[in-house]
Amino acid sequence: MLTVVLVATLASAMLWQQWRGVEVETAQRTRVQSVWVLTGALDWARLILREDARNGGADHLAEPWAVPLAPARLSTFLAAERGQALVADETDADQEAFLSGHIQDLQARLNLNNLLENNQIHEPTLAIWARLFKHLNLPESELQTLTQALLRAYPVGDKDKPANPSTAGRPLQPESVADLPWLGLSPATLHALAPFVAVLPVRTPVNLNTAEPEVLLASVTGLDMAQAQALVQARDKRHMETLMDAEQLVDNPKVRFDGNLHSVASRFFSVTGQLRLGANTVQEVSVLQREGLDVKTLSRQREVLDTAMPTLQ
Repeated sequence: MLTVVLVATLASAMLWQQWRGVEVETAQRTRVQSVWVLTGALDWARLILREDARNGGADHLAEPWAVPLAPARLSTFLAAERGQALVADETDADQEAFLSGHIQDLQARLNLNNLLENNQIHEPTLAIWARLFKHLNLPESELQTLTQALLRAYPVGDKDKPANPSTAGRPLQPESVADLPWLGLSPATLHALAPFVAVLPVRTPVNLNTAEPEVLLASVTGLDMAQAQALVQARDKRHMETLMDAEQLVDNPKVRFDGNLHSVASRFFSVTGQLRLGANTVQEVSVLQREGLDVKTLSRQREVLDTAMPTLQ
């Protein structure tokens, strides 16, 4: 009996080691495949933005880059490339890969770094953020905390240099919206602000063709929510090519648009790609900067999503 128990124990250990090796290899293969597919999706997005720049004109939500990619089987693309029809029974549902994604205009949001100019708080931009905080019913004290922490994160003469983490009491410089709690924002405030703000490396105007009504309300002096929503509805029918077009759509002599604060074109975009392979879903969010026909990647963040939880866009 002891011999049988010993043999069974050794056999179980060997089977467990073999199973573990297979699982590790499968996970590694899935990771590598995800990286390649999401990299290809990013290159595809860059090509779309480059072709859009080649056509010129304003950036608006009726352009090809603004059309999201619904979840689609990669095998469908491969079959189409070979000129074949995909037969559902020939595919293993557990191994099917689905790709989805979308491109968003980051200049449809308020840029955190617009709050600073020459290492001082830019008062017109502070008034814009104050209007957004007021509209969202967020604590004004947190905006004050945010601006003071931002000044400490970018000391005088150090706006374009990395902060020194060893300096006592100096917050780290944020690189994304998720980093704003470093500057004193509460989780509830961050959740409310996230759809309307961005962290970009340079000062940027708000694109009137793509901004949400809340951003328009905050960024345009004298505009109320009804006028902001009316502007969004009007631009859906005919996008704005110039700021004068925006003034005509608003048709309010008290509302004026500032070329330093507003625009109808954009340079910064985010690309979100999701790959679902079996039970695993990998998401990658990239920030792109477009200068003419040159589209470069500023950052890439990849994470594995919990498929049981809904994804916030």
